[in-house]
Amino acid sequence: MNVGMLWLDDNKRRSFAEKVQRAADYYQEKYGRSPELCLVNVQMLAAEKQIGKIKVQPVRTVLRDHFWLGMQSNSGSGH
Repeated sequence: MNVGMLWLDDNKRRSFAEKVQRAADYYQEKYGRSPELCLVNVQMLAAEKQIGKIKVQPVRTVLRDHFWLGMQSNSGSGH
């Protein structure tokens, strides 16, 4: 993913899945389409997970409590 929306949610009362869904709902409202991918810090998630239609992947480059949502990159497509 090269371009996306960064969302912060450090509310301790919300579940991880609820945080992803809230971010995805806002993304849908703002951009008119649902995100396909959500990147999160490795401290928040140990292994790749599916939440609804969103693939959630742990990476080292996203700060804790942040959710980077967007569309999956198609390598070599020129888009």
